[in-house]
Amino acid sequence: MGDLTQKKKVTIMIAIMVAMFFSAINQTIVGTAMPRIIAILGGMEHYSWVITIYMLTSTIATVLVGKLSDIYGRKPFILAGIVLFMIGAFLSGFSKDIYQMITYRGIQGLGAGVIMSSAFTAVGDLFSPRERGKWMGVMMAVFGVSSVLGPPLGGWLVDNMDWKWLFWIFLPLGFVAFGLILMLFPKTVRKTSEKIDYLGSLFLSLAIIALLLGFSWGGTKYDWGSAEIIGLFVASIVFIVVFIFVERKATSPVLPLSLFRNDIVTISNSIGFIMNAGMMGALIYLPFFVQGVEGISPTYSGYVTMPMSIAMVVVSAITGNLITKTGKYKRFALIGMPIMIAGMVIMAFMNSVWMAVVAMIVFGLGLGTGMPVFSITVQNAVSPAQLGVVTASSQLFRNLGGTIGIAVMGSIMQSQLVKNMKAAVSNSGFDVTKIDPKAAEQLAEFQSPQMLLDQPKLEQLKQTLPAELQPVVTQMIDTLREALSASLTTVFLAGAFLLVVALVLTFFLREIPLRTSNKMPGEDTEAGKSGEVISSNE
Repeated sequence: MGDLTQKKKVTIMIAIMVAMFFSAINQTIVGTAMPRIIAILGGMEHYSWVITIYMLTSTIATVLVGKLSDIYGRKPFILAGIVLFMIGAFLSGFSKDIYQMITYRGIQGLGAGVIMSSAFTAVGDLFSPRERGKWMGVMMAVFGVSSVLGPPLGGWLVDNMDWKWLFWIFLPLGFVAFGLILMLFPKTVRKTSEKIDYLGSLFLSLAIIALLLGFSWGGTKYDWGSAEIIGLFVASIVFIVVFIFVERKATSPVLPLSLFRNDIVTISNSIGFIMNAGMMGALIYLPFFVQGVEGISPTYSGYVTMPMSIAMVVVSAITGNLITKTGKYKRFALIGMPIMIAGMVIMAFMNSVWMAVVAMIVFGLGLGTGMPVFSITVQNAVSPAQLGVVTASSQLFRNLGGTIGIAVMGSIMQSQLVKNMKAAVSNSGFDVTKIDPKAAEQLAEFQSPQMLLDQPKLEQLKQTLPAELQPVVTQMIDTLREALSASLTTVFLAGAFLLVVALVLTFFLREIPLRTSNKMPGEDTEAGKSGEVISSNE
């Protein structure tokens, strides 16, 4: 795409960002309302699976599309991703139970993975690494805007309309995004010499599925030491070994092992994995504090997360321009990540809505400063011939980190909640056996933390109870909130610890100058022609 005019490139970027916004807004609009949706559909024990399946399918789609888009071009995959995402969103609105919701969210995840992988790679096709800084900042801002609009809108919709409209309201935007990409995005000629690595794709997918299922089911559906979980981890290792063997023989590997001989790619992907594990694993439970502990409605819950998004939008745009201006990137990661850690620590000890808002602002400042860096580092370290696979590898490790983080944090959350509930009930001195069986049956529903996530239902049930039980109900609700708050503290501290590990790794990231063109030094050599990773210091 190097022969396109600047005006044409900007027009294509607008089309790409519309497609990204369509995917992102559908995510953020659902996030705040999901606790209420799960409370309506039932199955809180499967709450993390609604998120995990989305991350799992998007992860697999991301890594497979990376190589395929290097062969067939980005356009057909962005279009296919939009269609898949729209189908998943449309069907999600018809979910009758938690299992249907999980299935349809999986289809949405496939579409999202295809869209995001193709979109971020297309930026590399259009602009040199030096120019990508400001465009990565703009793309982060797109996510930020969706994060600003989505949560309050999602909260308002679930409070005032049928929750199905959360999935349907932005479907028209999908048609707009499809039309813009179809008309504006240039068609890429297929590289006829490239062969599709079917065998490598199969074993990589099997390894990812077994790994993520192991982490998702461990500590929840099965004990960590159970035969099922150990079997999944063993299967994942076996599939990875077979995958490595296949890739060493493949003429056009789906994920070239040569990428990981480049220390910049390896360290950047490791940081992305750990950072997303801590960040996603902890932040996914923020609505539990706002809605469950503080009793805020989903409408106003969205306003609590809005400051983080606004801070991220502003700072990511500034950071992107500074990266383009200076050609430096490492310093921004070293500044941003400690700020993210500080925000996470504040979350661990927050005891009011205002402290939650402060935590969101601090975290958003750090996120906007540090997050744009790691997509640029990997793209700058390889030949343009491998732009698709290296971008896919970056997103693969981020998605794996996020998915595993959510699963592990979910396990921590559940185990801590059970422990804290037992301790809270013991300390309260309340004994349900001392009241009559009928009253005990009525009070049983107030012993589940899921009740805290549906405030209207909670109030409705309270009104049905006799006056003499009202003080008991109030005590039980307070006990639930204390147990939930203590459990969330553990989750946020675990997230902060992982971010510290990511910060330490950042010090070992080698910084090389950002190129001002899409050609690698020595591209006229055999290495440059073949698309091998070049890891010189330029």
